[in-house]
Amino acid sequence: MKRFIKKYLKFIIGICVLLGVVFAFVTMPRKSNSLETSTLKDWRAASMERRVAAIKILTATDTNLEMLVACVDKMATLPDSADMPVRDATELCFMGIKLKENI
Repeated sequence: MKRFIKKYLKFIIGICVLLGVVFAFVTMPRKSNSLETSTLKDWRAASMERRVAAIKILTATDTNLEMLVACVDKMATLPDSADMPVRDATELCFMGIKLKENI
């Protein structure tokens, strides 16, 4: 009877450890503080330096940074825009600027 209890106790402890490891590796990387992967709600709370750095990373260019930041700021003030990802707003603004330059 003792062997039976030890065997199942080890099995239960092993399952708990496995679930803990899976939980740690799956949920921990999702919690990111980078502005590039966050929403426009976080954009409004960020400093100007973080905003410019995020635009540089997302567009991979140094041209029209002020205009892009102003465009994303304008999108952040729209109603129901708090859940929109920063990368999507940046892409829309970037494509709009590119279209305006080529027309």
